[in-house]
Amino acid sequence: MSEKIVILGGGESGVGAAILAQKKGFDVFLSDLSAIKPKYQETLTKYGIRWEEKQHTEDIILSANEIIKSPGIPDKAPIIKKIKEKSIHIISEIEFAGRYTTAKMICITGSNGKTTTTMLTYHILKSAGLNVGLAGNVGHSLAYQVAEKNFDYYVIELSSFQLDSMYDFKADIAILLNITPDHLDRYNYEFQNYIDAKFRVTQNQTESDAFVYWNDDPIIQAELAKRDLKAMPFPFSLEKKPGVRAFIENLELVILSLKDEFRMPVEELSLDGTHNTYNSMAAGLSANIMHLRKDKIREALSDFEGVEHRLEYVASVRGVRFINDSKATNVNSCWYALQSMKTPTVLILGGTDKGNDYTEIEALVKDKVTSLVFLGVDNKKLHAFFDGKVDKIVDVLSMKEAVEQGLNLAKKGDTVLLSPCCASFDLFQSYEDRGDQFKTCVKNL
Repeated sequence: MSEKIVILGGGESGVGAAILAQKKGFDVFLSDLSAIKPKYQETLTKYGIRWEEKQHTEDIILSANEIIKSPGIPDKAPIIKKIKEKSIHIISEIEFAGRYTTAKMICITGSNGKTTTTMLTYHILKSAGLNVGLAGNVGHSLAYQVAEKNFDYYVIELSSFQLDSMYDFKADIAILLNITPDHLDRYNYEFQNYIDAKFRVTQNQTESDAFVYWNDDPIIQAELAKRDLKAMPFPFSLEKKPGVRAFIENLELVILSLKDEFRMPVEELSLDGTHNTYNSMAAGLSANIMHLRKDKIREALSDFEGVEHRLEYVASVRGVRFINDSKATNVNSCWYALQSMKTPTVLILGGTDKGNDYTEIEALVKDKVTSLVFLGVDNKKLHAFFDGKVDKIVDVLSMKEAVEQGLNLAKKGDTVLLSPCCASFDLFQSYEDRGDQFKTCVKNL
């Protein structure tokens, strides 16, 4: 009798986990309470994997030896409570995949900048000719790649939800960009629970591994004082300080590896803005730790093209610039976006609030924002905070209306910025859907 593995969630990570589990000889069953996309249904059927959608057959699920859970399913879901009552072990797809590969793992987490840093790190490694896969929240599922490809390295973007269900997995290079309150609805509104989840990226690391982190993050510094981390530290900062391995000096990005130093003019970095300088430092440090050639790192840092839905220029209409930052699903992301604005700005905010505190962007809104457009089903919390602080506030219920109002409210030379601070699930399928609709509506103006 082969061991039984049940996979909850029929998206990219769940289907990848199912393929790997089947390849390794497990008895596999996949269950999703929602509908499964046709392309994933076809894949499951092609591989001969049993699956169900729009229901959870409890007697099958609760007879599993181990459960692989999609990161999107919260612990408060009824089926998860029942699984825990039966003490069945729950892991993430990343944890499962890690059991079956000896590839080197470069793992990136943080409240903001994860995707950009992940894509940039992957770009550097791939440009340098390494046999590298991209996984986690971006690219194909790690489990699928472990089953069907044969990469020597993986660059993995990890959310706190994935890290929650990881135990034995180890990052060879762990990158922690920053920690600001996010997803607190999933952590009983306890910030420390979320911090602990982020620090799981360092678990199981040894003296031969590397830990890259933002030196000036007070939360990270407070945690480092409490923890006995084994990995070699590689902190980065805008300023040169004792022990810091990447910093800016005389308008140059400087990276100090164990053996030598790397220098590159900041103006040659392809990504603009302070937050992107941090992302470039983290990616550049990883590449240096791996002893990649300096000319390859320099070239890749200068020709990277950025990430869709993250401060993405869409078009100019009647002298008004439209910027898509739909990926800003928390307040800190919006803070970075506003900080990089050089013109008066009409800001489109709203969506599913995750326990947001808008005081973080209050000063920037007062300084840079001429009008606010609230795009959401329930904007009461936004009104309670922003009413009286900005001259004009408009409520809308569709992206078309948001874009039209943005253009009406903006003057020539202004910017209309979609940087919502919130999740997208009240009116859209995902932040990508929200960003795509924004781009379509702007192009139709």
